[in-house]
Amino acid sequence: MTNPTQLSLLQDEIRRRYDTLSKRLKQVARYILDNSNSIAFDTVASIAAQASVPPSTLIRFANAFGFSGFNEMKQVFRQHLMEETVSYTERARLFRQTSTEENAVPEKPAEILNVFTMVNAQALQQLAMQISPDQLEKAVDLLNNADTIYVIGLRRSFSVASYLTYALRHLERRAFLIDGLGGMFTEQLSMVKPKDVVIAISYSPYAQEAVDLVQLGAKQGAQQIAITDSQVSPLAAFSDVCFVVREAQVDGFRSQVASMCLAQTLAVSLALTNARDGTVSALNAQLAK
Repeated sequence: MTNPTQLSLLQDEIRRRYDTLSKRLKQVARYILDNSNSIAFDTVASIAAQASVPPSTLIRFANAFGFSGFNEMKQVFRQHLMEETVSYTERARLFRQTSTEENAVPEKPAEILNVFTMVNAQALQQLAMQISPDQLEKAVDLLNNADTIYVIGLRRSFSVASYLTYALRHLERRAFLIDGLGGMFTEQLSMVKPKDVVIAISYSPYAQEAVDLVQLGAKQGAQQIAITDSQVSPLAAFSDVCFVVREAQVDGFRSQVASMCLAQTLAVSLALTNARDGTVSALNAQLAK
């Protein structure tokens, strides 16, 4: 089975909403669906000309599907090409093919470090603005009241999932990392109960095992927290709290800084909640004497 990707989910959403679009937006939709392989390489002006619409229509189209501009939507197509290319060397070559004068390719290690530092700083600033305080409070509350916490994160997401499990155990929480050792994904999650919480972490291309396990958790009635990269991620549909994290990327290589920052935020917030609850309990005990 092919793992769902952010591009495939976007294409499905375009097809689903096609009949509700205006005439001009339908022109853009048809061109994008029929020419997905060239979108990453072509300029906005070229795409607009070939779709027979003004560039402003491309911006309206992108806005209609939750993007701040058409260049942000183009990143989905570029990233898809990177994801389809397993070799990191080939990814770097492909990035150079799709780069523009405005998006120059860093060459030297010091340049790459400077660019990664810059884009990660931007990603962290966006994280603080994009994450809802109410969602954070709800997630911490779910974790605080959970009997057992199951954490799922495969491939690129594994490091974030491992850290979060590590942090939760240091908070003396019953936390288990679902790693599928021996192919026992289903068995590891088979004991989940309605009072438990499942934390699922996955980014495009979404690990099918993670999607399957999230569905299983939903059937078992567990509360779910998703950390992913799109509102149309397959994890979002099953989550009680969904955090959409826009990671920085350079040369087609995505960072994990923002995701790790969010994981640390959840862990530290839970620790402070524990400390506060412990202080209140101690005070109540003193007053009861």
